Amino acid sequence: MPITATPTPGSQLVTPKDHTLVMIDFQSQMAFATKSIDAVTLRNNAALVAHAAAGFGVSTILTTVAEKSFSGPMFEEITNAFPGQKLLDRTSMNTWEDAGVIKEINAIGKTRLVFSGLWTGVCIVGPTLSALEQGFEVYVIADACGDVSDEAHERAMQRMIQAGARPMTSLQYLLELQRDWARTETYDMTTGIAKKFGGAYGLGIIYAKTMFGAHEG
Repeated sequence: MPITATPTPGSQLVTPKDHTLVMIDFQSQMAFATKSIDAVTLRNNAALVAHAAAGFGVSTILTTVAEKSFSGPMFEEITNAFPGQKLLDRTSMNTWEDAGVIKEINAIGKTRLVFSGLWTGVCIVGPTLSALEQGFEVYVIADACGDVSDEAHERAMQRMIQAGARPMTSLQYLLELQRDWARTETYDMTTGIAKKFGGAYGLGIIYAKTMFGAHEG
């Protein structure tokens, strides 16, 4: 039987309204020991994800562990994207074991979750495996996570993928939310975030717009 293609996006692609983003433990103490990604790149990628989510109106949970007593404040690059939003502080390493976070997950009511944070092998593996077991669909932004070594990060990613999690990257997340340059209402926002946090891709946008007045679409 022949298959007929249609210009329709696949259901596994994320959209601004179909998921909740959970950003976990982007804090100084956790970052000090992170070696699988350098601190500058980590902060940049986390900022890109946060500003993408805020700009597209993605339901977002920001959670910390022992903020006042041990781990320190969440990165300003993230909190600046969500001014006034309450941080859910925990004692549990596994976010999914915190009643306050789960109350928020249930209140939002979305069964597709996107996780990022520190460390991959503890604070991301825990909620990912727990959520998957309870029937949630989980994506992990791999380059907005980090661990104490390359080995720790990679084994954690493999473990989550084997359990059913879907990996993606920070820039991929932004562009998947935009998806079509003809969506003019978010065009300037998307390219603005990319210019600020998108690395070489952002430099390319700056160059093209400055030299040639380029405009995608």
